[in-house]
Amino acid sequence: MTDYHFDQVIDRHHTFSTQWDYIADRFGRNDILPFSISDTDFAVPPVVQTALFDRLQHPIYGYTRWNHADFKTSIQHWFERDKSVTVDPEWVVYSPSVVFSIATLIRLHSEPNDSVAVFTPMYDAFYNVIASNDRLLIPIRLQAADEGYQLDWDSLATTLAAPQTKVLLLTNPHNPTGRLFSKAELQRLYQLCQQNHVFLISDDIHRDIIYGDNRYVPITEVAQNGVALCCSGSKTFNTPGLIGSYVMIPDQTLRDRFLVELKQKNALSSVSIMGMTAQIAAYNGGSDYVDQLVAYLDGNMQMIADFIDAELPMIQFTRPQSTYLAWMNVSALNLSSEALQKHLIDDGKVGIMPGKTYGDSRYLRMNIACPQVKLEEGLNRLAKGIQAAHV
Repeated sequence: MTDYHFDQVIDRHHTFSTQWDYIADRFGRNDILPFSISDTDFAVPPVVQTALFDRLQHPIYGYTRWNHADFKTSIQHWFERDKSVTVDPEWVVYSPSVVFSIATLIRLHSEPNDSVAVFTPMYDAFYNVIASNDRLLIPIRLQAADEGYQLDWDSLATTLAAPQTKVLLLTNPHNPTGRLFSKAELQRLYQLCQQNHVFLISDDIHRDIIYGDNRYVPITEVAQNGVALCCSGSKTFNTPGLIGSYVMIPDQTLRDRFLVELKQKNALSSVSIMGMTAQIAAYNGGSDYVDQLVAYLDGNMQMIADFIDAELPMIQFTRPQSTYLAWMNVSALNLSSEALQKHLIDDGKVGIMPGKTYGDSRYLRMNIACPQVKLEEGLNRLAKGIQAAHV
């Protein structure tokens, strides 16, 4: 088994990195340490680098097919590492991105001015994809780990029963709270959707980062009708710049409709060669990488918990069930989101995303997928910014 070195610090400046080279876009200045965009500061595993290098040796990068067994069965086998999960490779279709898939599925299952129900706080791209497709967002409150992960089932039932609600958009694991939905909860969600003729889209892009005894369950284990699962290996293996994702659509009629949108309406018949190559290599040979990655990230989450207990007890933080996103309750600081950000950026020189971006100004969202030396520095800068705010 290969030993991976997640402590290695790799300079990402001057690579056109969204997180490192364009810090000012989000925080107004470039001289800060960022913990923002949801990619990692880790090298991709050698099995992926080797596959990409080998493909680069062929000097022609022409139009390329994705609809073959190598692509689809790699995804099937990745999911079926959990022996209780079954995937039919025929369910799998390519998509350039998870958000493209979500937007397409929303259009296929609703009309302008219909509603899309979403658990909030939520991934900020969902706001734009819903609004820009002329749909209405209906929020359903989801509590964070420090509040017990409670879900308002009564509110959900009322929302789904409204005639204009056509889609429930789920993230499992949930971004930004790190909550996993159990099989029993997914069954209940699905039953409510079926009762009200609501289509269920599940964004499972964080599916591999699961801590402890918690278990990820794909929605396709609950049902194969009225659901679609959108995913990619890009978050786990740090390959979003290579472009590529996939969707599991068990219903053949819907799958055919999706492919019309993909191929006929958007001319996306050809796959990103490097994205597909990386996806196949990662899923065929990346299990040990993920095991070690999750163990390292678990240590990072513990580092945050220990630091907050010792240095910032006014912040509430409970380690999440999943994801590499630390969702920290800063409401006890008695600062507005704007005031806190000003002190973090100008005094602490640290870029941590305000919870307001995701729909809850009481929180900060910190991407902890980085070497521990960077995380330690970031936590010290967080403390410095907070201390400056209370001088």
